Amino acid sequence: MQVILEDKPFTVEIIRKPNKNIYMRFKDSHTISVSVNRFVSEKEIERIIYKNQDSLLKMVKKKEQEEEKENFFWYLGKSYTKVFDGTSKEVSFLQDCVFARDEKTLEKFYQKECLRVFESEVNRIVPYFKNIPKFSLRIRKMKTRWGVNNRGNNTITLNSELLKKDLDLLDYVIIHELCHFYEANHSSRFWFHVSEYYPKYKEARRRLRE
Repeated sequence: MQVILEDKPFTVEIIRKPNKNIYMRFKDSHTISVSVNRFVSEKEIERIIYKNQDSLLKMVKKKEQEEEKENFFWYLGKSYTKVFDGTSKEVSFLQDCVFARDEKTLEKFYQKECLRVFESEVNRIVPYFKNIPKFSLRIRKMKTRWGVNNRGNNTITLNSELLKKDLDLLDYVIIHELCHFYEANHSSRFWFHVSEYYPKYKEARRRLRE
């Protein structure tokens, strides 16, 4: 099934489930995935799609932006065009390009850089803090948080996506989580501590939301 939204054709992928409601999302920038009850006809699905055309066009624009970002390798605030040559033993940068053997090699490089850069910045910042416990550093990809301080086991977890950001934003998140050793919540006292180490923390928060 196909529909035309603003002169652009989209494939409609229909998934029949025992749903009470209809759910729509973009599988990619050319495909609308619709989850519906088996009793809903294609004609009704088409009617609902056109009724929600404005919302769907906003959704596809966001999806296109996501796909465009995935075409690049983001590293410390800068985007690089990926070049896979099938032969490179090491990942290298030249002007606006990053060269690697393949996607898997580039992903391994990214994970190693997360560990190297994050540990380096943590070790640089920690000496400025007094009376904080020894803690473990963990790195993993998180969907909704840039960092987590688990005071129960003295572990700080940093989002691996931070390697894509400017280095000063990584520093802000590290400082933010270290300050939680002083204040567990986000009270005014907590933000006072953050401002001592990172005066422009409001700007950093805004940039992370972008």
